[in-house]
Amino acid sequence: MRHSHILPLALSLYFLTLFLPSQARYHYHKKHKHSNYHNAPEISPSPSPFSGPSSPPDEAPCPSPSVDDNYQNTSNNLFDVRAFGAIGDGVTDATESFKMAWDTACQSESAVKVILVPQGLSFVIQSAIFTGPCKGGLVLKVDGTLMPPDGPDSWPKNTSKRQWLVFYRINGLSLEGSGLIDGRGEKWWDLPCKPHKGPHGTTSPGPCDSPVAIRFFMSSNLSVQGLKIKNSPQFHFRFDGCESVHVESIYITAPALSPNTDGIHIENTNDVKIYNSVISNGDDCVSIGAGCHDVDIKNMTCGPGHGISIGSLGNHNSRACVSNITVRDSVIKVSDNGVRIKTWQGGSGSVSGVTFSNIHMESVRNPIIIDQFYCLSKDCSNKTSAVFVSNISYTNIKGTYDIRHPPMHFACSDSVPCTNLTLSDVELLPAEGDIVLDPYCWSAYGISETLTIPPVSCLLEGLPQSISGNDVDHC
Repeated sequence: MRHSHILPLALSLYFLTLFLPSQARYHYHKKHKHSNYHNAPEISPSPSPFSGPSSPPDEAPCPSPSVDDNYQNTSNNLFDVRAFGAIGDGVTDATESFKMAWDTACQSESAVKVILVPQGLSFVIQSAIFTGPCKGGLVLKVDGTLMPPDGPDSWPKNTSKRQWLVFYRINGLSLEGSGLIDGRGEKWWDLPCKPHKGPHGTTSPGPCDSPVAIRFFMSSNLSVQGLKIKNSPQFHFRFDGCESVHVESIYITAPALSPNTDGIHIENTNDVKIYNSVISNGDDCVSIGAGCHDVDIKNMTCGPGHGISIGSLGNHNSRACVSNITVRDSVIKVSDNGVRIKTWQGGSGSVSGVTFSNIHMESVRNPIIIDQFYCLSKDCSNKTSAVFVSNISYTNIKGTYDIRHPPMHFACSDSVPCTNLTLSDVELLPAEGDIVLDPYCWSAYGISETLTIPPVSCLLEGLPQSISGNDVDHC
């Protein structure tokens, strides 16, 4: 009797040991089978590829591949665009995949989320708007390449041709990475309506809209770091209605004759820092529009291009207010202009509190220029109102200029002259030859605190009667 009870028990234990491992394997596969990365609101958790586990002590570490084949196995704060269907072959449209990755990351409860554009792959994205507000901060890490459709004929119908990638109402976004944003602008520059700057260049009527590559609109606490961007159809970066912007260590390049390819344009934006960057393009390296204040530009290498500009301001009789602008410790080379303030006749408002200091010029056509008669055609009419330009300081600006133009050019309004222009330690010599041209002044009031080269004897002293009578529009 005792043995008859033991035999069934032994058989039961034997079958149980066979059954348990098969059930474990079944549940393991079942877990992976039901993962759906395209529709899941969150990416399934796992270790982040930025800080992967170290190799065992007895094994040599394996080199990381440039393209991670385990992209679907990501942590809940890392959102690889391939997990949402992006291919990265340089041909397949990835717009919807990027939008899904953005929306998922935007609504994630993690404090900081990283949307990853992986290295070694190229993604084509149509014109798109990425909107907020989002929960917590976002990082768009571009280690691969982003591209728009190739030219006007490839642009989707019924889609705006004025902008490519727009970030709207975002608080706390960092656009960074080691990758490239390629604007593919060549076909846009060749539109018949664009200014062709050859000796027989002409323009023709017709559609002329061209997209800004990257636009930030009504956003705050923005950071752009480390990226390379080239060949935008129009402006490379544009900040509209933004606050607290930090641009660091970026590289922008486009051909010298590419039209309207400003590197960074800001409008109605304040608390801006642009540091340690290189911009070579076909227009202004940095252009500062109306409504901007508290802007600091430092250690910029600019050119070839059109220099660093405040303006143009006051177009179409508009009011413009710009204040507290600093450009320092920078190099401007082989450019049409160095540091420039340009305003249209008929405008109103003011530009004040501007400091240009420690700037080296190399073969710049107009190293220092204020132009209150800015006009893009030959038939601009004279007007009495103007944007008031005052309290502009030029300190330690040295180098060479193109002998076709005077090294300093102060062309100010008859009715609203420039005032409180201050020059100190300015030394500008011709890049070729021995002829030193005299500076040009018109309705410009100010002083030279030290002897300048060439001497600036054309500045008027004191204040004009119209300014002392408070007849100008102060901001």
